[in-house]
Amino acid sequence: MTYKTPPTYLGSGDPARQRKDYYPPWLDNLADDVTLEAGVFTGTIHGAEDVFAILSYARTLYDFQDFIYIGKYGENGFVEDYAATVDGKPIANIAVVYFNEEGKTQHLVMNHRPLQMLNHFSRKLGEHFAGTEYAKYVADPSDGDRD
Repeated sequence: MTYKTPPTYLGSGDPARQRKDYYPPWLDNLADDVTLEAGVFTGTIHGAEDVFAILSYARTLYDFQDFIYIGKYGENGFVEDYAATVDGKPIANIAVVYFNEEGKTQHLVMNHRPLQMLNHFSRKLGEHFAGTEYAKYVADPSDGDRD
């Protein structure tokens, strides 16, 4: 299908933009009571230890990230808008990061798309975290892909 404006989750197609080395600057500066919301999770994740553990692994699932925008958002925010692939299939995310008065990461909102890849990503997390304290936050991998 040809799109007048292609969906951003398809990325630029430019291999020069496909970064494998990006590390979010806000990930090592989490407030103790940080919260994380995302469609790939079954609820809000609370606390620096849980958020760090889950996001540190989730980042490894991307084959690459093709950034549309990385940078400041308003007075106390930061945005990452990128396309990527997981298992060779296209996915995109807009991550909105909110900082508290001390400059620590206080709240994160992740918006993955399209839906079938959001589900696939959550099940991949479920496979990894099965049998751990983090399994409650992700899809049950036995539900299978509905791609």
